[in-house]
Amino acid sequence: MAISISVVLFLLVLAVIFLRNGGLKISHALVCLLLGFYLASSSIAPTIHSGLTATADLVGSLRP
Repeated sequence: MAISISVVLFLLVLAVIFLRNGGLKISHALVCLLLGFYLASSSIAPTIHSGLTATADLVGSLRP
């Protein structure tokens, strides 16, 4: 749960930065938002979640 919240906050910060710099238009952000909602309710959502969890575990296990 903590990783999901961290990813959401990170993506939110990136979206705000892109919006302020002009690299992301409001319409593009809305399309990305709708895509996220549709992916979350699709049958591929568990696969995406598993992949993100595995990637976070891999990154978390790396030692500097």
